Amino acid sequence: MYFLLPEQLSPERNHWHFGYEAGKIGASIAEGRGFSSPLFENTGPTAWMTPIYPYLIAGVFKMFGVYTTASAIVLLSLNALMSALVCIPVFFVARMGFGDRIAKWSAWAWAICPYGIYFPVERIWETWLSTLLLSLLFLLTLQLEEDDRLWKWAAYGLLWALAALTSSAVLIVLPFLVAWIIWQRSRRKKRRRKLWLLKHAVAAAVFLVLIAPWFIRNYEVFHRFIPFRDNMGLVLKLGTRGEGDYWGQYQLGPWHNDREWNDFKRLGELDYMDQKKREAVDFIRVNPAWYVWTSLRRAVFLWTGYWSLDREYLKQEPLDPPNILFCSTLTIFALFGLWRAWRTDRATALPYAIMLFVFPLIYYVTSPEVYYRRPVDPFFVILAMVAIESASRKKTALRPSS
Repeated sequence: MYFLLPEQLSPERNHWHFGYEAGKIGASIAEGRGFSSPLFENTGPTAWMTPIYPYLIAGVFKMFGVYTTASAIVLLSLNALMSALVCIPVFFVARMGFGDRIAKWSAWAWAICPYGIYFPVERIWETWLSTLLLSLLFLLTLQLEEDDRLWKWAAYGLLWALAALTSSAVLIVLPFLVAWIIWQRSRRKKRRRKLWLLKHAVAAAVFLVLIAPWFIRNYEVFHRFIPFRDNMGLVLKLGTRGEGDYWGQYQLGPWHNDREWNDFKRLGELDYMDQKKREAVDFIRVNPAWYVWTSLRRAVFLWTGYWSLDREYLKQEPLDPPNILFCSTLTIFALFGLWRAWRTDRATALPYAIMLFVFPLIYYVTSPEVYYRRPVDPFFVILAMVAIESASRKKTALRPSS
C-alpha cells in the first residue's frame, strides 16, 4: 500500500484514479449530489454501478474527507481486510469437500497468494467485497445441501442480494448453484414438497425485497426498468475493435476519447448506453469471425494472463511475463485438482466447475480486466491444493519403505 498509494492520490483528471467511477459516485453522494456523476463532471443521476460500494466510499469520505490520504488508506485497508477474511470461508469450504489437511493448505495458500495481497491495495474497487461475499455464498451453498433451517435460507437470499448490489456479475452463477442444491437434495432424501418450496420461497423473497428499492429508484429516476446497471451497451462496445490490439479498448468509451465524452454529456447516460449497444451489435453482425476469435483470446487471457508478448504491448504491461507464469501455473494446478475431484466425487466437484467455467463467461464476450477473475481465485487456490496434495500422496505411496 505504501508504494502504490501515490497512484490513488493523483489529482489528475479530477482525482480519477481514486476509485474511478465508484470514487466519483461516492464523492457525489458525500457532497450532497446523490447517486450521480460517474465520470469527470456533474452529469446527473446514474445507474452506471450498483450501490453498495459507492455508498461505502461515500461513508468513508464523510468521515475522513473527499479524496484525502486518510480516506485512501482506510479504503485500501478495508480491501486488504476483506481479502484476508476470505481465508475463513476458504478453510471451511475446503474442509467440507476435501478434509482438514487441504483446508489448512488452502487457507495458508490464500494468505500468501500474490493476487490476494497485491490487488486489494492496487485500486479502490468493489472486487474484494465481491470476493468475500462470493466465498461466503459458496460455503452457504454447500451447507444448504443438508440444512433445513429457514434462517439459513433467508441468509442465503440476503447474501445474494448484497453480492448482486455490489457486483451484479456474480449473479451468473446463481441459477447453477441453486440447481446444484436442488439436485443434491433430491438425490439424498425425499422431502415434503411444501417444505421444499417454502425454503426456496423464503430465500427468493428476501432477495427480491432487498434488491427492489434499487430497481424502484432506477425506475423513478430514469422512467425505465434497469436491472442493476445500465452500462451493458458500453461494456459490449468495448469488446469490439478499436484503434489497436489491446485487451481493453478504452478509447471506445468516454474515459480517453473527447468525442465520446462529449457524446456522453450531450446524449445523457441512458441514450449514450443505447447508442453504444447499437454500435456493438452492428459491428458484431458485420464482423462475426473477428468477434469469435477475439472472444477466444479474451478467454485465454483470463485463464492464463497472456494477451501478447509484443514489445510495444509489454511497454504498457511490463508485469505480464511473471503474471503469465503465475496465472498459467495456478490454472493448470486448479484444472488438475478439479479433474482429481471429479474422478473422486462428481457431486463435490460440480460447484467448483461452475465457479471456474461459468463465472467468467460474460467477460469473454465483452471486455476483460486482470482483476475480473479475482472473485473466483479462492476456488482456483483450493483446487490447486487438491492437485498438490494428490501429487504428494502419490509420491509418498511410491517411496520405498525403509
